[in-house]
Amino acid sequence: MRKQEVRVGGEAGPGHGGSSPAEQVKAFMDLLAGKGTQGTQVPQAPDRTPEPPPEPPGNDYRIQRHREVLLSRLGGDLVLGEPPPRLASLLLVEGLTDLQLREHDFTQVEATRGAGRTARTIALDGLFLPLSRVSIPPRVSITVGVAGMGKTTLVRHFVHLWAQGQLAKDFSQVLPLTFRELNTYEKVSADRLIRSAFPHIGEPSLAAAAPARALLILDGLDECKTPLDFSNTAACTDPKKEVQVENLITNIIRGNLFPEVSVWVTSRPSTAGQIPGGLVDRMTEIRGFNEEEVKTCLEQMFPEDQSLAGWALAQVQADRALYLMCTVPAFCRLSGSALGHLYRHRRGPLNAELSPPRTLSEIYSWYFRMALGREGQDKGKVSPRIEQVAHGGRRMAGTLGRLAFQGLVRKKYVFYEQDLRAFGVDLALLQSALSGCFLQREETLGSAAAYCFSHLSLQEFVAAAYYYGASKRAIFDLFTESGVSWPRLGFLTHFRSAVQRAMQAEDGRLDVFLRFLSGLLSPRVNTLLMGSLLAPGEHQGYREQAARLLQGCLAPEAAVSARAVNVLRCLHELQHTELASSVQEAMEREGLARLTSPPHPAALAYLLQVSDAYAQEANLSLCLSQAVLQSLLPQLLYCQSLRLDTNQFQDPVMELLGSVLSGKDCRIQKISLAENQISNKGAKALARSLLVNRSLTTLDLRGNSIGPQGAKALADALKINRTLASLSLQNNMIKDDGAGSIAEALASSRTLCMLHLQKNSIGPVGAQRMADALKQNRSLKELMFSSNSIGDGGAKALAEALKVNQGLESLDLQSNSISNAGVAALMGALYTNQTLLSLNLRENSINPEGAQALARALCTNSTLKNLDLTANLLRDQGAQAIAEAIRENRALTSLHLQWNFLQAEAAKALGQALQLNSSLASLDLQENAIGDDGASAVARALKANTALTALYLQVTSIGASGAQALGEALAVNRTLEILDLRGNAIGVAGAKALGNALKSSGELSGDGRGNLRGYCTGRKPQAPAHQSPGKSHWGIWRQDDLRGYQDERSRLHCRNVSRSSSWWTGQEDGQGLSGTLSNRKTVF
Repeated sequence: MRKQEVRVGGEAGPGHGGSSPAEQVKAFMDLLAGKGTQGTQVPQAPDRTPEPPPEPPGNDYRIQRHREVLLSRLGGDLVLGEPPPRLASLLLVEGLTDLQLREHDFTQVEATRGAGRTARTIALDGLFLPLSRVSIPPRVSITVGVAGMGKTTLVRHFVHLWAQGQLAKDFSQVLPLTFRELNTYEKVSADRLIRSAFPHIGEPSLAAAAPARALLILDGLDECKTPLDFSNTAACTDPKKEVQVENLITNIIRGNLFPEVSVWVTSRPSTAGQIPGGLVDRMTEIRGFNEEEVKTCLEQMFPEDQSLAGWALAQVQADRALYLMCTVPAFCRLSGSALGHLYRHRRGPLNAELSPPRTLSEIYSWYFRMALGREGQDKGKVSPRIEQVAHGGRRMAGTLGRLAFQGLVRKKYVFYEQDLRAFGVDLALLQSALSGCFLQREETLGSAAAYCFSHLSLQEFVAAAYYYGASKRAIFDLFTESGVSWPRLGFLTHFRSAVQRAMQAEDGRLDVFLRFLSGLLSPRVNTLLMGSLLAPGEHQGYREQAARLLQGCLAPEAAVSARAVNVLRCLHELQHTELASSVQEAMEREGLARLTSPPHPAALAYLLQVSDAYAQEANLSLCLSQAVLQSLLPQLLYCQSLRLDTNQFQDPVMELLGSVLSGKDCRIQKISLAENQISNKGAKALARSLLVNRSLTTLDLRGNSIGPQGAKALADALKINRTLASLSLQNNMIKDDGAGSIAEALASSRTLCMLHLQKNSIGPVGAQRMADALKQNRSLKELMFSSNSIGDGGAKALAEALKVNQGLESLDLQSNSISNAGVAALMGALYTNQTLLSLNLRENSINPEGAQALARALCTNSTLKNLDLTANLLRDQGAQAIAEAIRENRALTSLHLQWNFLQAEAAKALGQALQLNSSLASLDLQENAIGDDGASAVARALKANTALTALYLQVTSIGASGAQALGEALAVNRTLEILDLRGNAIGVAGAKALGNALKSSGELSGDGRGNLRGYCTGRKPQAPAHQSPGKSHWGIWRQDDLRGYQDERSRLHCRNVSRSSSWWTGQEDGQGLSGTLSNRKTVF
């Protein structure tokens, strides 16, 4: 698009002809003020507005008069009030995507899964204002939206609000025109067009000063009878010269005519591409319905019956493809009408078994039946005879159908009376209620009326119905209506012709037509339209052959095209889903790699669009070859989240993926390429795509071999990229050099939030570079640096960074050879740092001396919530120091002390601290030999503590007495939710004590809804030989956990576990050991 910030006034367009830009402006303003020439006179359309007063006071009156005329023309068509949110705020986009330029409107919605582009929004009242202080207002603006999205409604809202003085107050004149009106002219001058459209402006009594600024609205470019040709149109600068309408519009947009007048064009996306991007100053897009707006739309359609609205919503939500299309408001209302008709008529005894629609053809068949019902009521017959219904349906399909079909072939969507007569349409037929459900009539500037189908899809459905009927008797090509007979006639010959035409149409304009044509062969549609449009059972002779013909179009090709995906949609309409089902089953079994025939990639692309399983994330790990991926690339563009892990992809595949990520259509936000075979060359290919990509936020390259060079390429891209927020380079051998390159990019990054650099052989030098970057960076929230070798030197460098950095929230330094000196430095930073929430120091070399430094920091720090010290050398002395700190700390919520050589004294100190602490919610002491004495100390704390919700005591040498103490505590404690005692020999007595504690706890009612649903108390038997070996432990076990186990001594087996009331009981040597269903999880 044209860059307004650098545009100047004289840039609007070259002048070649009758007058200078200044003279054009004066002429146009004189015209609006009523001072123009009284030259060529044409018959004026009757002004349906009130007569003006005889003596206008001046310019203010003229403007007010114009506002009143516009309000009068809007009449009662528009419900007055504020526009809905999606029209009050438009998406500000940077031009059209390839998908919008080349594909059918339905394909655009389906391929993008109904999600609009990620873009900033602009309010309706700011639509024609500068975006910044250094820019100027746009001259040419375009608003795009697929058919039925509400473009005309938007224009009506805008004109209504302007006429009431509520927005765009800097415009003194707003002149709305539609292409339906412009089509009535063959040749016209700008002067005559304005006088014809707004005759009140030319009245002599309205002569006044020219307005400061005017807006010309051209609504519905896609309905222009002749495409705009900016390459071959001669320049015209004379507003009085009569030229072809398309030439006039071209010159106005170019700025050859009236360069200072703002122009606003609305259009479907594919047609908007006729206007060169260099002439467009601002492009906006109308977004579709979101989930809540779909619900609101249906509720507003059926205000008297909310149960009907809820049922209709449930039906569209049950089929993802239909639900995606309901993001288009017109389709949502059409579907609601059809479903409402179905709901009201399925209650009868004859229709009670009718199933809700699951295809487009079924939706539109129900809509057709609804229209037939209205036809009968319109004639005063509550239940018209079947013969009358059938005759009305066939007559409509025969007359309007040919009009619809030939219009579709010729890209004609607006018809006039001469068109109707040319196609033999009986004008009297248009007065019926049946035709009224499909065709709308609209008055134009002159005496002629314009006709169009209520929605493009209705034209396609009626066209398909006509083609279906005509193809059974026609002896010539219906697409050309030539008189050449074919050697072999019949429906299948014509069906093959339709398929070939649709596959060859690069713009996809016949895609939905072909779907409807295929759908008319399905059994359910035949049942719905039997007698009105279709003969009973006639589909049976064609259905299988049509399916084979469609599948034959899925020949091997380099890339799966939108036409190929549409073939799968046609098969779905035909209710021939075997191909898609086989691929779906292979995906579920992770056997997709074995499907190598040509139709399978197309079926996979289709499922990626319609399957609920892939709505949030397309997981294609462990199943793709390079050839299949290459064929899928055009369809992967629109996946929001893509997982391609463990596919053995090498660098050439990254070149392909890079081309996808570089495309302006790319919607991929997250991509995972973990555990492949990507080297620095592949990383460089991805890096090049990041230079231009504007959608990707997460890139996961775990487990590859990009090395320092690959890291440098990615880092260079990050300096330019402004969208990537998460980068994982774990286990890529980037070393210090690679870490330094990443750090250099991090220093200037304003978007990167998560950085994972685990297992990369990074030493103190790399850590120092990263620390220097953290001193400048303010965006990074999570840094994972585990399993490197930064040592105390690297820890000290990071500590200095933490004193300055106030953005990092999570730091993982697990397994980095950090000892007391490094910990002391890190703890020194915690005195001043106020943002770090999580610190992982697992598997380092921290001894009691380092624990002392930790304790001192915890006494003063008020932000750290999670501290992991697993697998260090704290011993009792270090744990006691930390326990003293916990007495005072009020921020820490999770503390991991697993495997730190702790014994009973440490547990006693921690128990005493827990009696005073009110913040710690999770404590992990597993694999420490605290014994019964330690367990008893913790149990005493549980009787007083009201904050702890999870306690992990696996393999802590607890016996029966320790379990009994814990059981007594559980009978009192009301906050602990998880107690894990696995790996402890608590014996029968300990198990009983815990079981009784759970049983006697007041809040442990066995309602069957808790975490322990199906657990039983008893000894878990030894695992069978074919399963993992393990000890027999007493515990509360889920019944499923016992499945497949058997112990000769205990004779406890899943067969012996039964439910009695709310209790589950396991038999151990004839003794009943009871547990309970509860909202707690206790495992031992």
